[in-house]
Amino acid sequence: MARLNLLEETRFEKLPVKVYEDEHIASRKVAKRIADLIQRKQGNNEHAVLGLATGATPVKVYEELIRLHKEEGLSFKNVITFNLDEYYPMQPDAKQSYVKFMDEVLFNHIDIERQNIHIPDGTLNKDEITDYCLAYEEKIGFYGGLDLQLLGIGRTGHIGFNEPGSAPNSGTRLVTLDDLTRRDASRDFGGKENVPTKAITMGIGTIFKAREIILMAWSRKKAPIIKKAVEGEISGNVPATYLQLSDNVEFILDNDAASELTRFDTPWLVKDCAWDKTLIKKAVIWLSSEVGKPILKLTDEDYNNNGMAQLATEQGPAYQINIDVFNQLQHSITGWPGGKPQADDSQRPERKSPEKKRSLIFSPHPDDDVISMGGTFIRLVDQGHDVHVAYQTSGNTAVWDTDVLRYVEFAIDFKRSTGEDTSKLEATYEKMRAFIDKKQPNDIDLDEIRDVKAFIRKSEAIAGARYAGLKDKNIHFMALPFYETGKRVKSPVTEKDVELTMELLNEIKPHQVFAAGDFADPHGTHIVCFRIILEALNRLRKTESWTKDCWLWMYRGAWQEFAVHEIEMAVPLSPQEVERKRKAIFQHQSQKDTPVFPGDDEREFWVRAEERNRETAESYHALGLANYEAMEAFVRWKFD
Repeated sequence: MARLNLLEETRFEKLPVKVYEDEHIASRKVAKRIADLIQRKQGNNEHAVLGLATGATPVKVYEELIRLHKEEGLSFKNVITFNLDEYYPMQPDAKQSYVKFMDEVLFNHIDIERQNIHIPDGTLNKDEITDYCLAYEEKIGFYGGLDLQLLGIGRTGHIGFNEPGSAPNSGTRLVTLDDLTRRDASRDFGGKENVPTKAITMGIGTIFKAREIILMAWSRKKAPIIKKAVEGEISGNVPATYLQLSDNVEFILDNDAASELTRFDTPWLVKDCAWDKTLIKKAVIWLSSEVGKPILKLTDEDYNNNGMAQLATEQGPAYQINIDVFNQLQHSITGWPGGKPQADDSQRPERKSPEKKRSLIFSPHPDDDVISMGGTFIRLVDQGHDVHVAYQTSGNTAVWDTDVLRYVEFAIDFKRSTGEDTSKLEATYEKMRAFIDKKQPNDIDLDEIRDVKAFIRKSEAIAGARYAGLKDKNIHFMALPFYETGKRVKSPVTEKDVELTMELLNEIKPHQVFAAGDFADPHGTHIVCFRIILEALNRLRKTESWTKDCWLWMYRGAWQEFAVHEIEMAVPLSPQEVERKRKAIFQHQSQKDTPVFPGDDEREFWVRAEERNRETAESYHALGLANYEAMEAFVRWKFD
């Protein structure tokens, strides 16, 4: 019976999928499978032939393999590896090369024989590539083929660098990279213009010959393409769908990557559900969108015809369900994000007491506060709350070098106008200029350049917070140590990061904390900053009584927005408030027009924010609620 239930749940899925709570657990499971394969082959005095992937996805698998080698004696002496791909052209000692990547994340830490490592050669002349690719295929065949192939998946659906349009029987070859793939790689190269346009990759046909194929994916960013790969029709537009034709493949996902699969996203379509308040709200909002009706116009027939008959039968009639969900949405809307004084707060998202709250807004980068919740920020100040803002990082990697020179030139001119000696500053300027002239993508900036970039971001943050109405004493710059590396890859979080956060929280003793909850930012800074806040608050909750009255609200907006069913507080903005928010964002001049790291969204940050806020308001209106100009959305974090 359990087997039948599982088949019913997964009936939309066209290949085997295993889902784990998070990428750490999943990576350990994959590493264990690889280790078992290696040891089984060792027992038979055979080579284990592995196809390896690069990128962020397999890193924790490699970390676990290193641990197994160092702590449990796993040997790689009998292992032969073939990597999927390499950029072309690419020198093996370049920072972005997959040769360097594999050495750093795996090969330098295990006992594998160097002659057993094979990675496509990015230094070849073009006229040598065809023969080289044939030889690469032949070498895989010489060793008996791949025992196991690890794969990640790109947002175009590529596996290896087999981009849309790749043939299912393709072999190792030179390919042209999709624009989205190059945009995703732009941070590694210091801009899309520096990303190679081509790569050498194993073909889909090569991958298919592996006796076992494991495709891994983590995070919500991968959820849309995973749904296409697992549940979609086989198409050259999504090369990963070809894996549906293999009998030897398994997808290993974390909860977030699996979140858009039917059994998780709309489970009522595949099984009977245990209906709780949260699932009912999500299902009714989905149904309203599916049939194009406001919630209060949904009928029993709509429920029955769209996989929700069980809900109508168990919890109905439908109209009563509609009213309950409509009221939940209505109660989430408030013009008083700090609570409305002397009002019944039993149906409001925030408490009425105390009337004047201490509100602390944490901003991972110096502009996330106004981009993501600028309207609410201004509203809290206007309504008389004691608002503080804390900029967790300097954001000093996201300023153009030309801005640095321009600001220092301004400083030199200003000092001259006051009759001051400018010789030291001019010498520093010439040093900076010489460095910038020779700077290669992703080179670590000079300390002086990083300082100027931090000063630029700091001055803009102050201007934005002042525009929102804050006094300077309520503006805090934390410069958390994990960020201050000058590198794209940041240092691990340390005790100092948590202690600095605890100190600020204890100083302010806020009733409200606002923190960035959009973890899709391409830098990974938001999730790191959120975890630091969470750790600090959890520790303080053990000893500090004020924390019992402290609520943590998550905001989004810079990179994504909450789905309507998730929203617990929606703050409507008038046209005038949207304009004020826009002007607060405009204070961040270094991020206007074209920011250094725009991600894959070509819109300017202020445009993204306005359009997302407008879309949230339109979503509420389509469900039958009031028609506001825009809305900022929040979800409250529930402590254990």
